Amino acid sequence: MADTSRASDLDALLGFAPDDDVPVPYMKRTHDWYLALGYGNPYRWAHYTQAPFHPLRKPLSECRATIVTTAAPYQPGKGPQGPGAPLSAAGKFYAVYSGDTSAEHDLRISHVAIDRKHTSMEDSGTWFPLPALRRAVAQGRVGSLAPRFHGAPTNRSQRHTLEVDVPQIRSRCRADGVDVALLVPNCPVCHQTLSLVARDLEQAGIATVVMGCAKDIVEHAGVPRFLFSDFPLGNGAGRPKDPQSQALTLELALLLLESAPGARTTMQSPLRWSESHEWKLDYSNPGRVTPQELARLRAEFDEVKKAAKALREAAT
Repeated sequence: MADTSRASDLDALLGFAPDDDVPVPYMKRTHDWYLALGYGNPYRWAHYTQAPFHPLRKPLSECRATIVTTAAPYQPGKGPQGPGAPLSAAGKFYAVYSGDTSAEHDLRISHVAIDRKHTSMEDSGTWFPLPALRRAVAQGRVGSLAPRFHGAPTNRSQRHTLEVDVPQIRSRCRADGVDVALLVPNCPVCHQTLSLVARDLEQAGIATVVMGCAKDIVEHAGVPRFLFSDFPLGNGAGRPKDPQSQALTLELALLLLESAPGARTTMQSPLRWSESHEWKLDYSNPGRVTPQELARLRAEFDEVKKAAKALREAAT
């Protein structure tokens, strides 16, 4: 048996990080989690080895920018959707929507499987960087804001995303004369959805950058540019209640738009979520949950799926 205490002492002496202080393996965690809950037929994630790439044709200070989000507009009367809200099918949206970038918006993420244990869902600046992008425009860093931002539904069906949602987002971006798009996903499937959107927009001549936290999912899908923040899900645009973090995260995304040498370029933010990496060990980790808790979560998830199916059918 290995002497773990001696290994830890040596790590401390050499300044090494713990071996499990690495990006969360969301695809494996999700696979193991659903098996532990009793579901079969593991999900197959979108996978491409090649990605399109459209370099900027003019300075960013002359470009028109938009945001593509998976956050949902707040829906009064649809149950808790604020900080600490449980996963809610009622808080979801099932069709592409667009919003006026000159107005204020109350977008929330209670409908997605973000990390509810380690983040608060209190500051929308961590998942919807419209205020930060407005400041970048005012400072001349970005040329202008497109008149609309766009919401992409979180859908486990890649076919539906590619055949129904993606063309609508592309059409709206083209109509608005968009040059660059910032795509900010939240849950694991959100990261896949916006990776597929980014690939399509890039093929349409719009430069993109995905700002996210699920490194394995985005890189598996193959995107042009990816700004990776090693934060809990739901914080792709920076730490909550930390304007400097959010400003730096946006600036890194803009730098990546300008400097990426080609497709599949990943830049990692230098920011750390906290002193401890323990949060990385908790997300969808069946080894950290009792059998009784797994049974409770299975029943809860079944109810959410049932409600989501009914809402989806009503929306089509």
